[in-house]
Amino acid sequence: MRTRRSLGRPFGWLWAAYAVSTLGTWLAFDAFALIAIIVLHAGPAEVSALAAAGPAVAALVALPLGPWVEFRRKRPVMIAMDLVRFAALMSVPAAFAFGGLGLTQLAVVSVLVGAADIAFTAASGACLKALVRPEDLLVANGRFESTTWTATLLGPPLGGAVVAAFGPVMTVVGNAVSYLLSAAGIRAIGGGEPQPERPPVAAGGAPARLRFGDLFEGWRFILADPELRPLFANTILVNGLIMATSPLLAVLMLGPLGFAPWQYGLAFAVPCVGGLLGSRLAPRLVQRFGRHRVMIASGVLRACWLPWLAFVHSGPGGLVLVMAVEFGLITCMGVFNPVFATRRLTLTPPDRVARVLSAWSVTSKASIAALTALWGLLAAFTGPRTALAAAGLLAMTTPLLLPRRDRTPSKNRDAPPG
Repeated sequence: MRTRRSLGRPFGWLWAAYAVSTLGTWLAFDAFALIAIIVLHAGPAEVSALAAAGPAVAALVALPLGPWVEFRRKRPVMIAMDLVRFAALMSVPAAFAFGGLGLTQLAVVSVLVGAADIAFTAASGACLKALVRPEDLLVANGRFESTTWTATLLGPPLGGAVVAAFGPVMTVVGNAVSYLLSAAGIRAIGGGEPQPERPPVAAGGAPARLRFGDLFEGWRFILADPELRPLFANTILVNGLIMATSPLLAVLMLGPLGFAPWQYGLAFAVPCVGGLLGSRLAPRLVQRFGRHRVMIASGVLRACWLPWLAFVHSGPGGLVLVMAVEFGLITCMGVFNPVFATRRLTLTPPDRVARVLSAWSVTSKASIAALTALWGLLAAFTGPRTALAAAGLLAMTTPLLLPRRDRTPSKNRDAPPG
């Protein structure tokens, strides 16, 4: 499999749109928390509530968006969601300029952006499946994954420089502009896109309207599929635990262990190189060892790193430990994520992609919010180190949720992966 081959001009524009919006997102990493602390002088409880409430309410608001997206042309939906995110984010510097910015507005903007994120993700997955041949999906997802880790590596340091020079509100402006550029990139894809047809109520009948049951079609399909069901449980739990440990590690490193903020940032920026390495290796590994073996192996290895964070200590050795753990974790994620994303798209019929991806995103956001709050309470009673250890031990059980069998017909297992 050649990973450098061209996937066509339409994919190039989609990739460019993804790259610019992802960089903008990481440029504004933790921007709302910084605005709340630096500009609005909010306390820890208010900042935590802002961080948890936004994704949780966004997941609820986005519940009907999956079936709504499914039966509409995907590129106009993606452009609309980019424009919604641009307008919502630009309201923050506008309110700040007129002295009217408050925590309530930040919470509302967080909800709007989060809901638009879910709708955009659902539409973009369906768009990718339509633009790229099945045998090229793994290469395409590998490029998205490498872009994500590049943006993760570059965005926060650039954002920190912008915050130091102009304040945190300017990073929000940069993020907003990135969505405007993303909309322009998607518009540049060009070409026609057929209007998806909703299945008729009965043979010869008129197309059905959106029903209440359609809201849950994505979950029904996931839970009925013998391979998607365990992958769903595995990825939701692993991602939730990873995100739940992030604030605990920040409290531990920046508090009792006495690391400087730049050291904390360095500990998470440098290991992103592992994500680039893993995403570049994924197609080659699949070609050599097969999709199922690579997904299982990287999924198992991905679960082995979190427990070591409980042993972080002060000084250079502690910093090296965190960087080594994060490098190993992110490298495994860099391999697992594109293989998993490709398999998810392959198993999902075109007329259900938006609903499946929407259900996946809604559940992910809700579980991250719930696990972050739960592990915050655990840390309050037991201390951050004990809570980190508990998360790590639970993470080590997650490989039990990975699918045991390869459902690909044996005659197709040596074919180009899709």
